[in-house]
Amino acid sequence: MRVLIADDHDLVREALASFLKSEGVAEIVTVPTLDDAIRAADESGSFDLVLLDYNMPGMNGLEGLGRMLAANDRRPVAILSGNVSKAIAEQAIRAGAAGFVPKTMSSRSMVSAVRFMAAGEVYAPFNILQQADTASGNLSQRETDVLRGLCEGKSNKEIARSLDLQEVTIKLHVKTLSRKLNAKNRTHAAMIARELNLI
Repeated sequence: MRVLIADDHDLVREALASFLKSEGVAEIVTVPTLDDAIRAADESGSFDLVLLDYNMPGMNGLEGLGRMLAANDRRPVAILSGNVSKAIAEQAIRAGAAGFVPKTMSSRSMVSAVRFMAAGEVYAPFNILQQADTASGNLSQRETDVLRGLCEGKSNKEIARSLDLQEVTIKLHVKTLSRKLNAKNRTHAAMIARELNLI
């Protein structure tokens, strides 16, 4: 299986590529822009699946999807997004996407989705999308303050000092907001927050 990952965040590209490699995907090409993705398909032939970041340079919303589908000989192209919106997912599927994949998915689910889409099926986890929509909207003001501290790379102790709270209180807030955001740890929570523009 040949998979092309196009995302302007180095961390996301590398994480996805390593997930897929560990699950035996034979060839993975990673690029940072839509133009690079189109060039890769032109130069090396179409891919079994292309994963396109919805918010990267050159996409212009779903216009980039149409350009990539043409470059990939109408073979499967899916949208990757941290900004998990049911409306955008539905638009993407209607516009011909092979699926809409939230970046917050677990590695095992991501690999299953990739295999499913490469086989010609459409992947649309609307239950996950709805959960993420509600998660992003129900953080308390205090949780948002703590999340901002995480995004700035502060320790629990530093966040506690800046908010005039006990460190144990910050730990509780980190635990709660990680659960609300479906984050595995504080770094993952910060990554999701940036993708969803919560901060």
